[in-house]
Amino acid sequence: MTALPLCQFIRPREGHGLTDRCHLTYEDRFLRRKVLTTEAGLSFLVDLEGATHLNDGDAFALDDGRLISITAAPEDLMQVTGDDLLRFAWHIGNRHTPCQVETARLLISRDHVIEAMLVQLGAELTIVNEPFLPEGGAYGLGRTFGHDHGHDHGDGHIHDQGHNHTHDHSNSHSHDHD
Repeated sequence: MTALPLCQFIRPREGHGLTDRCHLTYEDRFLRRKVLTTEAGLSFLVDLEGATHLNDGDAFALDDGRLISITAAPEDLMQVTGDDLLRFAWHIGNRHTPCQVETARLLISRDHVIEAMLVQLGAELTIVNEPFLPEGGAYGLGRTFGHDHGHDHGDGHIHDQGHNHTHDHSNSHSHDHD
């Protein structure tokens, strides 16, 4: 059995010296360890230090010196349009749903719960098949994940309400402290 070429490093936005291309969906562009196959049929092992978000245009740096371009693959998405696009975007973001934001439309992954909510709000939904390039995190990098709402009562008594699910932010409550 021959050893597969190994990738332990990602090069950001490579533009030259690329030898092949690997098409990956949004979900597939988040990985740590996996065997992938390029457009030309080359199989290689990705073995990164930790789970990593891969951007469209980044490159897998193989141990033999080859650079494999990472390309966002077309996938089924929900196109959101309508007269209240800003409001739709707010509701999508409030549910921590990855969203590609454009001037006249939003793109999200298919999710029947989010789709039903958007229809109820008056959005027009259309299934499209194209690469998914949602906005990054708060600083424009990587993926957005669940967050926490830890808060301090001013006396060092901290409540951590970490979570990763749909919710509202009305968590008012009182505490007695001696």
